[in-house]
Amino acid sequence: MMNNVLALFGGIGPWEIAIIAAVGVLVFGNRLPEVGKSLGKGIIEFKKGLKGIKDEIDKGGQDDTSKTNPS
Repeated sequence: MMNNVLALFGGIGPWEIAIIAAVGVLVFGNRLPEVGKSLGKGIIEFKKGLKGIKDEIDKGGQDDTSKTNPS
């Protein structure tokens, strides 16, 4: 399965990247900086969410051990 995905993107050369970039500029035009900015903010929020989930999992494991061993 992974080989199929890599094969899909393995044949992309500089001309194909230039065409994709040109289409992106035509589609988004003057809004391209705004799109990039919102995409960056979305990635940051996603990373914060993953960190929060990891912290909750770590904290949850500590809370369970304190409940099972009353001192």
